[in-house]
This record gives sequence, C-alpha cells and structure tokens, in this order.
Amino acid sequence: MQQTLRKELFWITLKAMLALLLVPLVTLGFAHHFKQSTDSRYRAELTQSVNGDASLPAEQRAAIVRQIQTVKPSETCSSADPSLDGYRDAVCAPYSELHQFVLAENAATWALIGSLALLGVVALLAGLAFARRSVRYVSFVTGWRLLSASAAIIVVTQAAFLVWLSFWVTAFFTQSYFVKLILIAGLFALGAVAMVVIALFRFPKDEYQVLGAVVDDTQAPALWRRIRALADTIGTPPPDHLVMGIDDNFFVTEQPLNVGERRVEGRSLFVSLPLLRVLAQSEADAVLAHELGHYAGGDTRDSARLGPALSRYDLYRFHMHEGGLTKSVAYLLDFYRVMFELALRRSSREREFAADRVAAERTSPRDIAHSLIKISAYSEYRGRIEQQLFAQDVRHDDRLGIADRIAQGLQAFARSEHFLRAMRSGSVPHPFDSHPPMRERMKQAGYPVDEADYAGIACDLPAATWAGEIIDADKLESALWAVFEQQFAQAHEEQLAWRYLPETEEERQIVLRYFPQVRIDLPKGRALEVNHEGIVDPDQGHLIAWETIERMSFDKPLMQATRVVLVHTNSGPRAGKTTPLKLGLDEKGQEALGEILGRYHARHRASRAYMHSLARDPAFSAQDPV
Repeated sequence: MQQTLRKELFWITLKAMLALLLVPLVTLGFAHHFKQSTDSRYRAELTQSVNGDASLPAEQRAAIVRQIQTVKPSETCSSADPSLDGYRDAVCAPYSELHQFVLAENAATWALIGSLALLGVVALLAGLAFARRSVRYVSFVTGWRLLSASAAIIVVTQAAFLVWLSFWVTAFFTQSYFVKLILIAGLFALGAVAMVVIALFRFPKDEYQVLGAVVDDTQAPALWRRIRALADTIGTPPPDHLVMGIDDNFFVTEQPLNVGERRVEGRSLFVSLPLLRVLAQSEADAVLAHELGHYAGGDTRDSARLGPALSRYDLYRFHMHEGGLTKSVAYLLDFYRVMFELALRRSSREREFAADRVAAERTSPRDIAHSLIKISAYSEYRGRIEQQLFAQDVRHDDRLGIADRIAQGLQAFARSEHFLRAMRSGSVPHPFDSHPPMRERMKQAGYPVDEADYAGIACDLPAATWAGEIIDADKLESALWAVFEQQFAQAHEEQLAWRYLPETEEERQIVLRYFPQVRIDLPKGRALEVNHEGIVDPDQGHLIAWETIERMSFDKPLMQATRVVLVHTNSGPRAGKTTPLKLGLDEKGQEALGEILGRYHARHRASRAYMHSLARDPAFSAQDPV
C-alpha cells in the first residue's frame, strides 16, 4: 500500500507541476517571442524613420539611432531613466501592445516562481506531519488554508492569461481576432473562479452510519464489566457506548455515529457479534484491549479532530476536479493529500503496533496472534461469499442466509488451497485506519505463528464466548442480518439494472424499476422521451438507440434554440454522422436533461461492457467462494 502511494505521489507531482506551470510557461514563451519580434520591428521602423527625417541635424539623428541600437524598445518599459522618456513614450506607452507583453512576461515569470515556491511550502507542511504527530492537525489546516487561498489566485491568474492569449495569439499570427473565442475563454475563466468560491462553502456529512444496536450493561453485564476492567488496567476511561453489529471488525471512535435511527456522541466501541462467536473470551479480550489502547494513546481524539477536516478537504478536491480550469489546482490539492496520507499511513502502523503491545501486556501475545488469524480468515471468507452472491446475474430475495453460508463453509475454506494465499495478503479490516499486514503484527506482538498452523487456529471453535453472555444476542444478530441482507439484495438488484441488456420480461422490469421512461416537456407542446433503449426524436418520433450514440453535447447556435447534438458511433447506418435535436430548454432544464441522458447512456455502455466480459469469460458471474 505504501509503495502504491509513493508511485501515485510521483505521478501526481508531475501532473501538479504540469497543471501549475503549463499556462504560465506558454504565456512566458509567447510574450518573450512577441517582445523580441516587436523589438526588432520597432528598431527597424524607428531607425528608418529617424534616418529619413531631414529636419533633424545629422549629429542628432546619429545619437538617436545609436540610442535605438543600444537600448531595446522593451527595456524602456521598466526603465526610470529620464533620458529615455521620449523613446519610452514612442514604443511603450501604457497599455500599448509592447507594454502588455512586457507585463505578461513579468507576470508569467512571477507566476512560475510563486507556483514552485507554493509546491515547496506545501511539501514542507506535509513533511511536518511526518515529523511530529502533535502538529499534524495544525499543519494540515494551515496547508489547506494556504491552498484554498492560493487556488483562487492561481485560477484567476491562469484565467487572465488564457483570456489574454485568446486575443493575442490569433492577433499576432493571423492579424485578426475572434470575439467568440475570447468570450468562450472569458466564460470558461468565470466558471472556474465561481467553482473555487462555491466549493469552499460545501460541507460533507460528518456522520458515520453503522448497522447495529447500542447495548447497555443490562443487556451485556458481563461484557461491560470486562471492558471496564480492561480500561482500568490500561489507564483509560471506558467507552460511553457499546455498539454491537455484524460487520467483520472491531473499532473505537470519538466521532459521532448514527446507529439505526439513534445518534451517539462521545467514545464508542463497536463490537462484531459474528466475530465474538469465533473468538474465545481471552482472544476477544485481546481485541478489546487493543481497541481500548487506541483510547489511551489519544488516537481516537486525533482522528475525531482530523477526520472532518480531511472529509471536507476531499470534497473540495472533488469539486476542483469537476471544474475544467480548476484542474490546475486540483492536482496540487492531490499532491498535498497523498503526501499527508503517506504520513497518516506510517502513523497508523505505529499506532496499531502500540495498541497490540498494550493488548499483549494485558492479555497475552498468543491471544493477539490467534485473534488476528481468526478475524482475517472470517473476513476473507465472508468477502468471498458476498462477492460470489453479488456477481450472480439473477435477482436475490431478502433471505440470503449469509451467516449460515459462512458458518457452514468457513472450515472448508480454511483447509482449501486458496486459504494460505488469501491469508498472506489479508489484514484485519477497519473503517477508520489502515492496518499493517497480519504477519508483521504477530511478529511485533512477539508471537509469530507458522503458516501451517493457520487452518487449525481458524477452525478452532471456542467452548465459551462473550456472545453467549449477551442477553438476546441471537435475536439481535438475526435482526441485523435481515436488514443487511435486504440492503444487499437491493444493491444487487440495482447493479443488475446496470448489467442487463434485457432479454426477458423479468430482466426488463428490473431495468425499468431503476431506469423508467422519462418524458421531458419542451416548448410548443413537444416532448423528448428517454428510456433504457435510447432517445425518441421529439420531431420525427423514431427511436435513436443508445448503441448508435458515441457521445452527446449541448450547443446553442446564434439566434436559435438550445440543441442536444448526438454524435454517432463509427458503425451502423448513422456512422460518423451527428443528429441535432432542438430543445429550447432554459439552463436549469438543460442541466436536468444532461444528468438523465448521461445516466441512461452510461447504463447502456456499462451493460454492453459487462456482456462482453461474459462472452470472454463465461464463469465471470459465478465465482466459487472457496
């Protein structure tokens, strides 16, 4: 994972530098070329003019020509020498073409210097996250504020460069300019500036949804006593809330959680009921002590503080990638985020090892190692079961029996040829942190286990578990699995709607459930119909199939109504052609229609790609979980 992030950082650094430097470099190069060309032209014209002026004494003409040959016209623009006042007024009056190009050259030079300096400062701030955990939050927020302010400056500067270039490039090389090109560049620039401002005021939801139930000490008195005793020995207050669910992990957090319809705040400990059934009480104690060790180390406090800031930053990055010209800063934002993530990943490894040491001291290294193997084995097999069910191309009902499938097949999986390969690359899942590989954690805990013993440990069913000490645990777990399987079946059904090129009535009904026919009312009593098969021409009434459409775009010809232009694929009767459909929609209606067309077209392309994958590999949708 770290190696992947380093490679990603390398490419993002290149993209960030290209996005930041390309427009200023082009501006600098063009301005410098124009300045040199204009210097030569002005010198020749002025020399000819002075030499041809018979009213000037020969000595004065020679002095003026000597000055022209000694001092370039462009050098007068930035000179304060009073002896050059007349020369300057002749060649570099304010807002003259040479004056503009000298200003552009200077601005581009400072933009390049500023961009490189910004990259350096951002790298330094990210480096602070590596150096000291105590300053990580401050360094991140400082970097974000610097980047958000810089983003506005960069976008405005590059937008100004592009608008200026849209006039002068054509004016210089063709001796004419194009108003439409300048307007397009201007609108493009305004849109980018607006996106920067709007994105700053968009906030993500800072709540984590958990499928589970809050359990008090009347429902699990023995488990609560054990958690409080472990917290006391570790030297940290016990959690405020104990949340039980069916996810394949344990975790602690101080961020707000939505548990069903209830919102809990403060210190929460999430416990997995299915995992409590495969862990002996001493093994579960090791996991609980590990999680409580995160409280003692201040990890959850740091995460609760930094997590919302990271979420908002990521949302800001997303909008910058959506804004066209704002990509010039989007890659810079990515650069900072990946550097910061590398620091977080390294810190996360250190935190996990520290929490493992806490757990080993309060329980035993053996219990730590065995719990890691059991949790990883359960998670790997459960993932395979769910992937196999999700890959199937038939609709599931709400009773999938995932828990029973896992219970019946886990031991066979542990003894299969696939097991060790899966365990070598496996790790314990976690919703808030990345965990080091399992073997590293066992080694750090002081109890490495030989791979030959993994299967026996994974198949060891404990005689007593903490799940047996929870009142109505079976009822609670059954209810949670029912909700999960209903959500799973619904997500799978929606995925089927993206896969099917419907061949049966049942498949068609599933597609229509998520992609029904949509009617868009147009001016003058006309209507545009969109369905999973294609677009119905509002004037001709015939269907234009999605399979004939390569891409779509909106345009508005001068003095005409808005149109959507369909660009057809290179095969079929419409190969290489376009079909314009008159709409006459306002901006809001056009945006709504664009979302519909994009979604329905994407569905068709996804289903086509899926069918091609099945043709290449008939077993693609029916993988064996073992």
